[in-house]
Parts: sequence; C-alpha cells; structure tokens
Amino acid sequence: MNDAANSAAAAPRPIDPRPIDPRPIDMVAADGTDLEAELAWPSAASAVVVLSHPHPLYGGDMWNPLIDHLFRALPAAGVAALRYNFRGTGSSGGRHDEGRAERLDTEAAFDAAAQLAAEQADDDATPAVVSAGWSFGGDVSLAADHDGLAAWIGIAAPLRIVDPATMSAPNDPRPKLLLVPQHDQFRSPAEAAEITQHWTNSQLEVIAGGDHFLMGHARAVAEQITSFTAGL
Repeated sequence: MNDAANSAAAAPRPIDPRPIDPRPIDMVAADGTDLEAELAWPSAASAVVVLSHPHPLYGGDMWNPLIDHLFRALPAAGVAALRYNFRGTGSSGGRHDEGRAERLDTEAAFDAAAQLAAEQADDDATPAVVSAGWSFGGDVSLAADHDGLAAWIGIAAPLRIVDPATMSAPNDPRPKLLLVPQHDQFRSPAEAAEITQHWTNSQLEVIAGGDHFLMGHARAVAEQITSFTAGL
C-alpha cells in the first residue's frame, strides 16, 4: 500500500556532502559490456546504495548534480555509494538501448555492490544493498533485480520508459520507496500513486516544492534515502 506524505515532515538531521576520494571499480555486464563505475565507502557502512543516473541521450551520466550530491552526502551519513555509467555513456562500452540492455548494467552494479558488502560483513551484519535510480535510472533500476538486493528506491521515476508491468520491483516482497517531486513534469504524485497502488510493500513520499530535476532538493532526497536504509 502507498502512503503519500510530505517529505519535509520529521526530517532527519541535515546531511552535508563532503569531499571524497572515489575508488574506480571494474564492472562488466552479463553481455560482456565494460562499465565505468566508482565507489565511495566510509570507514563503517550500514548499507551500500547503487546510484543509477538519468537518460543518457539528454545529458544524463553518473556526474549529474543530484547523483554527485548523493555520492558525496551518503558516505558522510555512513552509507556507501556506488555510481556507474550506463552503456554508451562516459567511458562505458556498448550503445544506448532505450532501457532494455541497460537492465544488465544495473544488475552488474547490484552484483558489484553485493560482493563489496559481503567483503565488509562482520559478525553483526552485512551492509544492505539498496538501489536508488533517478528518472531514466529509476525506471531501469526498478526493472532490474538481484538476489542480494535489499530494497529499491525510485527517484522521480517516470514509470513509462520501462513498462511497470515488466518491472521486477512491483510484485516483489522487498521494500520499495518512491520519491516523487510535487511538481514533476513527467509523472505527478497522484499519477504515480495510482500506478503503484497495488505494488507490494511500497511507500510513496512527495518531495515538497520539487520538480523532476530536483534542483535545490538534493539534501531532502539524501535524507529520505538515509532514513529509509536505516529502517531495513
């Protein structure tokens, strides 16, 4: 059941991004496509979030402002972050495939994150692997799957680039969080709530005042993600 609510309510302590020294990692999709990726891992991580970027044909890449903010802010809150470029973007090989083969890219990122989490596991816990995709990356990551994945987060996911009926997340019992900007130009909160009303174990939060590009709302997104991962 969805629970639409204002994201400003009961907000956790603000998270400020910090300078980082990212570590490049090797990542290869199941079809052999080499993918550009890097990791930011704090000294102790409760979770690792896989960040999937917006549409590559419209300037989307792993350095977009919101993705970059999350890549810096999440480790400051004790959450590791892995970001990558979809095929045909940056130094990643292959060609853009309109969200189809890109699922393999996302699943390769999930796999890399799961392996890293396993390496960091201790006697108490293994860091949870959480997907957080923005826009195009939201749709693709909601369609992708991995046994080691703990939860999905869709940030301004259009729910139309990939048909929701073909996504992995909707009927899966693992938790889902949809962050929908109040003034999203491509999918309003009311429309998103209607589409996802029967999704299993799903909640919807509205980013008050935000539009699809979320300029000025990166901190609110980071706070929602850290709060959600803390509850897994």
